[in-house]
Amino acid sequence: MTSQTACIFGCESLRLSSDEKQFYKDAKPWGFILFARNLETPDQIHTLTSELRDTVGYDAPILIDQEGGRVQRLRSPEWSEWLPPLEQVEALPNEAAQAAIYLQYRIIAAELKTLGIDVNCAPMLDIATKDSHEIIENRCFGRDPETVSTMGRAAANGLLDGGVLPIIKHIPGHGRANMDSHFELPVLDTTHEILKSSDFVPFQRLSDLPMAMTAHITYTDIDPDNCATQSSKVINTIRSEIGFDGLIMTDDLSMKALKGSFADRCDASFNAGCDVVLHCNGVMDEMTQVAKAAPSLSSQALKRADAATKLRHTPDDFDMESAKATFKQFTQVEA
Repeated sequence: MTSQTACIFGCESLRLSSDEKQFYKDAKPWGFILFARNLETPDQIHTLTSELRDTVGYDAPILIDQEGGRVQRLRSPEWSEWLPPLEQVEALPNEAAQAAIYLQYRIIAAELKTLGIDVNCAPMLDIATKDSHEIIENRCFGRDPETVSTMGRAAANGLLDGGVLPIIKHIPGHGRANMDSHFELPVLDTTHEILKSSDFVPFQRLSDLPMAMTAHITYTDIDPDNCATQSSKVINTIRSEIGFDGLIMTDDLSMKALKGSFADRCDASFNAGCDVVLHCNGVMDEMTQVAKAAPSLSSQALKRADAATKLRHTPDDFDMESAKATFKQFTQVEA
């Protein structure tokens, strides 16, 4: 098996440039992530995902953010549009909401799988609060740990049944943040005890899932000096208290919540205990710095990565039109 580097990279456009092909071939990232800038037509996307895997020479995981609502990279008319998760769940009785969320993510999985995309950065297990920044609130499944856990499990099951790996995020909880970590670092003074009794709960209940993405947030009662992504105290809390032993990846290293060079950002993340770093924007100079700083996947990180990728499978036959019709019966919303 080819040695892989503990990083996930984006790419710049709809097809790979010759420079990108050479870089990925040399850097050997564990996986890739796609954004709207990379997505045009089904044929183009399938060509791109094949090209990415051919370039590195192995079946690299390919990720996307396809939550539905505010955050979905694939849009109509070619792909299904969805209400924001919070609006959908709050509009339905519990059992109908569970069934609808399962079907939504099973449909999403089917749409992704045909394109060669096999990992979805969902479900989001953050809990909506009165303080939640608008970038987070309506992406949540609910306002209490029980609802978020139940709906998160339904979403994860829909993805897994469709052969797509879920990533739970943003561990250990982003819902209380009143800032957007794309632009600044949220700092939370919530006590450890309150976090344990609320924010951590959905992550505990779904701790059997294969992958999780960190929150770029400082939790002052756990570690006042470092954000979660770069805090060994928080990562240890995730492993010991929350009980998550799957692959931990960072949120995007290029977000402005983080400071320092990309080598520094990598070093701090790996030293804290993250298994893989995520770099999304496709900027070659930044990716080069990350590739130099990131180690090869080895030891426990490699075992976790392998355990995740082994869960990929070819799903059973799926009747998309029947699923959409059933979804509509639950929600009276077009999928």
